[in-house]
Amino acid sequence: MSAAQQELQAIRACLVRVQQGQSSMTELCTGALGSQALLEALPAPYTTVLQELSNRLESSALFSEESCSFSQADLLGSLQLWLDKAEGKLAAA
Repeated sequence: MSAAQQELQAIRACLVRVQQGQSSMTELCTGALGSQALLEALPAPYTTVLQELSNRLESSALFSEESCSFSQADLLGSLQLWLDKAEGKLAAA
């Protein structure tokens, strides 16, 4: 397994921990944005999307479960979709 794939799996594991209330949104975002091997293995737009998602996720953590501006469940679902697409891109490379 490549370093990029390992980092992707680490983000997936942290996402599950966040969904289970065992990890913080900050830890998830910091880990995702710090995944240099993964981000370098993907086209530049993947980094841009991840940065935008991370900003929204961290902002959503400032509010209660759901607010009119941010839905944590939707944002976490978007991150899951990003991970799925990134995994597909890595597999195709």
